Amino acid sequence: MKAELQNIASHFALEGDIAAIDSLGDGFINDTFIIRTSGDAPDYILQRKNKNIFPDVPGMMENIRKVTEHIRRRVIAEGGDPMREAMTVVPTHDGKLYHIDPQGEYWAVTVFIADTIAYNKADSPELARKGGEGIGKFQAQLADFTEPLAETIKGFHNIRHRFVQWDEALKRDAADRVKDLTTEIGWIESRRGEMLDFWSKVEDGTIPTRVTHNDTKINNILFNKEGEVLCAIDLDTVMNSTSLNDFGDAIRSYTNTGDEDDRDLARVGMSIEMFRAYTEGYLSQRAAQLTQPEIDYLAFSARYITYEQVLRFLMDYIDGDTYYKIKYPEHNLVRTHAQYKLLQSMEEQYPAMCEIVRETVAKYK
Repeated sequence: MKAELQNIASHFALEGDIAAIDSLGDGFINDTFIIRTSGDAPDYILQRKNKNIFPDVPGMMENIRKVTEHIRRRVIAEGGDPMREAMTVVPTHDGKLYHIDPQGEYWAVTVFIADTIAYNKADSPELARKGGEGIGKFQAQLADFTEPLAETIKGFHNIRHRFVQWDEALKRDAADRVKDLTTEIGWIESRRGEMLDFWSKVEDGTIPTRVTHNDTKINNILFNKEGEVLCAIDLDTVMNSTSLNDFGDAIRSYTNTGDEDDRDLARVGMSIEMFRAYTEGYLSQRAAQLTQPEIDYLAFSARYITYEQVLRFLMDYIDGDTYYKIKYPEHNLVRTHAQYKLLQSMEEQYPAMCEIVRETVAKYK
């Protein structure tokens, strides 16, 4: 494997000689390695991109190039350090953004940003606030971005698309489970109208389409040693959508007091303290740029994304567990119940969520 990785790395325009290539992290989608170089040359991140998840790797890499180059220009204009405050894609010797190996696998390289801190979980309001700052800063840097981006994952967070899949899954009833899920199916159907109403505002432009990260967990934000946000990383899912999707997905993950697959539903709920902290951080960067419809639906986006996840877990259970990896037969049903409990907690606290948004916007706008 080492010789194979050396050969793959040799196709990229790296500075310095390769001293070592080691595995890095335990990502679920891509295989990631760090290329150590000798002397003063930078180190690099080498990734095998998952072409099953991302069938259009060339389109994905072009998205990343466009977005990172735009951010670099913004950082330079503001007197920052573009090598630390933006990802840098390294091309191959023939100018491509990726290399295809003999097995047809796609590889890409970026510059490793040294002396940084990354967190696996936001376990305090202060860290949640920083996470909000990170995604808010990323979106703010791209507020004037106008180039087209490829749709690398079809129908991502598009509830109309999800409902087509949902209706087909109910008809198929592939695992013969529909008859036992009357209550859970009712959860989905009773909210169909309000979810489609929200999405129609995205479709007709009432809620604008912007550049979104689409994977807002805190380990996709790098911090310097002083704890300040440097940049967002892992841009494979960058696409055009509503900014609200990034906010809603972050709230879904940051604020849950339990686990995504918690069997003990008494542990699951939305922490309003964590919601306030993330909202504060996010709007400190974005309040002045958001339109009134975006502000009006900011809190609702958390309900929207969490609802979508309830639907997806339940749909996969109905389909016989073909998408999400499971550890036991009812795992997706357990996930469904836990996500629904989180959704209920959001619905119960929704007036307070809206008030926090209003107060925070007034502070920063």
